[in-house]
Amino acid sequence: MSTPTTAASPVIEFRDVSLTYPGPPPVPALRSTQLAVGQGDYVTVVGPSGSGKSTFLNIAGLIDAPTAGQYLLDGIDIGRLKDAERTSLRGSRIGFVFQSFHLLPHRSALENVLLAMVYNASVPRAERSDRARDALVRVGLGQRVDALPTRLSGGERQRVAIARALVARPSLLLCDEPTGNLDTATADSILRLLDGLHADGMTIVVITHDVLVAARGRRTISIRDGVLSEDAQVGA
Repeated sequence: MSTPTTAASPVIEFRDVSLTYPGPPPVPALRSTQLAVGQGDYVTVVGPSGSGKSTFLNIAGLIDAPTAGQYLLDGIDIGRLKDAERTSLRGSRIGFVFQSFHLLPHRSALENVLLAMVYNASVPRAERSDRARDALVRVGLGQRVDALPTRLSGGERQRVAIARALVARPSLLLCDEPTGNLDTATADSILRLLDGLHADGMTIVVITHDVLVAARGRRTISIRDGVLSEDAQVGA
């Protein structure tokens, strides 16, 4: 891989990054964007459906490549990487949490977390079980490691998903509507868990349409018609 991580490097750095889907006519999904997310930041990205939130998430998460501009993750220029290198970087440095928990129903909580490391060469095989148990303890599920997802509440399933995202000890946690399938009280418990992870130094980016969720971040960025703007009034 190219540029090594330095202590001064932002975790996410967009330099005039944009993504346009080919036409005809071409469709600009994310317009030219400058953005830096520093180590230990807690950033929420809010906007209506179709605003470009998913495009932003896919670029930040190394799922889609921008059509213009430069994206650096931990100081590494993504555009210089081969596909296999991008996949390896995504697996080792980014944890994903989604609205739908994406757990295998016939695998225990522990096994679901372990699966996150199957293709991750950065975690030695001998350490994986202990890592998975530690991750479940960190999210408050130390007594539920053997439970199947079908025996877990919605909040517990999301905690398993967060443990799975944390197990490789990534530098970035990307959350896409992490409370969208939860009732108010359970959603608040998940947000408090994210608050705790942030307090421990985790860099977190949460994609949401919910202004109450967005308010939990230290920085809020609004997106509309593919344009990001910081410090705008959320929901305006």
